Amino acid sequence: MNDELLRNKIIAFFSGIDTYYGVKLEVTESIYTAFPDVTTTDGTWNLSEFVLANAAYRKDGNRFMIEGSGRYIEFAALQIIGFTQSGRHKYEIVEQYGTSVFRVTKLRFFDRY
Repeated sequence: MNDELLRNKIIAFFSGIDTYYGVKLEVTESIYTAFPDVTTTDGTWNLSEFVLANAAYRKDGNRFMIEGSGRYIEFAALQIIGFTQSGRHKYEIVEQYGTSVFRVTKLRFFDRY
């Protein structure tokens, strides 16, 4: 995926994320030392659920952020190397923090209907 296409997909997602305000969000985060040839046993996992209350872009530090119900998560804009929509209301963000350190964050918004 070229950088401009990736950038446009991320901006489009965060520009429309307000449609999910008030919706329960499941966030699964994993740290990997190898990617993409990994299995679920290769990562260190965190899982949380909260109702999305706000999302924004923090120019100082170039971070996208989401928050709600006592939870705050940031994504380093310049470290994002992958963004996909894996299903209805399901998204995956891949950040690379070193030559072999990756954070994969899966977002699943629970349908209102």
